[in-house]
Amino acid sequence: MKLELLDQLRQTNPVVLNISNFVTVQDVANGINAIGASPIMSEEIAETDEMVAISSAVALNLGAFSKPQVAHILKMGQSANANHKPLVIDPVAVGAISYRKQVATDLMKQFQVDVIRGNAGEIAALADVEWQAKGIDAGSGDQDLVEIAKAAAVKQQCVVILSGETDVITDGQKVARVHNGTPLFQLHVGSGDMLSSIVAAFCAVSDGDYFEAAQTACLVFAATGELVANQLKEERPGTFAAQLMDELHLVSVADIEKIAQFD
Repeated sequence: MKLELLDQLRQTNPVVLNISNFVTVQDVANGINAIGASPIMSEEIAETDEMVAISSAVALNLGAFSKPQVAHILKMGQSANANHKPLVIDPVAVGAISYRKQVATDLMKQFQVDVIRGNAGEIAALADVEWQAKGIDAGSGDQDLVEIAKAAAVKQQCVVILSGETDVITDGQKVARVHNGTPLFQLHVGSGDMLSSIVAAFCAVSDGDYFEAAQTACLVFAATGELVANQLKEERPGTFAAQLMDELHLVSVADIEKIAQFD
């Protein structure tokens, strides 16, 4: 893990361009800002090329979209490729809704994604592996999560993050696991979306090593959440969300190293 990427991120303040889920857009913007990057959001297709040009990385969230927004997502993905900007996609609920899976797979045939971040149900769907997805939740299944993630990475030719109790990060060959975290992430709807865009911020400072960027981002985010949860005596989702934002701003490499659990 190259935890020094956190300090590098804060020193360079990369601009992360997002097409966001309207449900979580504020969490995403504040999370990017808190950790030390600079968020910018877009809802207008006409500004796409200029937006991508001034950005350091692009994050596309499929949490809530209409047909006109799909066209915007497509143009932004293609522009990111043309401008050689790292591209992260969050395929929300593609394991539960067939239309979403069709949209996601069609999009990814028309641009090259660098990192996909999703839960077990979403990643299984992109790997065409049987899984009982449940809405935005991971659902259940008896397949090996590492093999699912590797299959998705090979199929999509990118780095895959399968988020869960243990985060699995793979490029189809190399595998890393992050064991930090807290169940409180599941009670804060914006957590996964925040992570996807924070991954993009780390990609922006990784010199093209998106596997390293992805695993480091996962460790920083999971360990930060764990540090917050350890301070709470009860499950308080609202308090957790507010304190997570504070801790993303304050957490140091040394803080993370003290509790880091990964292999």
